[in-house]
Amino acid sequence: MKELPIRSLVVALALFAFAAAALAQSPNKLKRTTYKTETIESGVGGTVSIIGSPFGSIRVEGWSKNEVEISAEIEVTAANEADLAELAKVTGFMIDEGLTKISVITVGPHDKKYLKKAFKDFPKRLRYSPFRIDYVVRVPHYTDLMIDGGKGDLAIAAVEGSMKIEFLESNAVFDVSGGSIQATIGVGTATVNVLKPSWRGRFADIQVAAGRIDVLMPKDMNANLFARVLRTGTIENTFDNIKPARRTTFTETSMDAVAGNGGARLSFTVGDGTLLISPRSEAKIAEK
Repeated sequence: MKELPIRSLVVALALFAFAAAALAQSPNKLKRTTYKTETIESGVGGTVSIIGSPFGSIRVEGWSKNEVEISAEIEVTAANEADLAELAKVTGFMIDEGLTKISVITVGPHDKKYLKKAFKDFPKRLRYSPFRIDYVVRVPHYTDLMIDGGKGDLAIAAVEGSMKIEFLESNAVFDVSGGSIQATIGVGTATVNVLKPSWRGRFADIQVAAGRIDVLMPKDMNANLFARVLRTGTIENTFDNIKPARRTTFTETSMDAVAGNGGARLSFTVGDGTLLISPRSEAKIAEK
């Protein structure tokens, strides 16, 4: 494996390019913050898709209710109050609700198709006005997730579905004990807190192109671990209950290992940076 297999982030890349250009062109601006919450009935086993904003955090929490609750803190930036009012009208999120899938879609001045359909008279001079949306989404514990994000923190807790996550730049925290996770972060950090000694699910595959991954597990963890640093950097292993898989040896950049009695396959890959594997109770996270 020669390159970190980061898939195309078509939507997030477009959002990020817009936001970077906007910030460079917007000194001395006013800001307005609004809040929006929606709740939708949803049973166990459904899918929630979130397309985030260019800048903004996403936190997803599992809970016992058969509902999905979406809360958003929406911040727009402009030169005057009139422009703030125009931007506030078009910035936020829409929900597309199907039989088994709920899609949360960020909308704003960056989206030409959305503006053309819903706000044909929107001023062109405001097309590159920056904004951010911070989401908190609560879902039933056994829910599948699809998340596309730009630049911002990510947190996943108490969810055990099938998760597919792509973020351009993030400090991500996964408090997890099962499900299947396929997560790719371009630049940043991922802290993976494995809460149970046996993974209740198929696999985890978490990748950071440039940055750091901290994997923190119970001392009595049972799993098959696969860790790689592809280009520059090292693996730091302070986990005792671990041994090389058959016919392999540990190196500074590669580990094919068995923790305890083995189990689900947990895979962690860093392109350039550091990968820490440590017992959770004794972990000492270096300053980022």
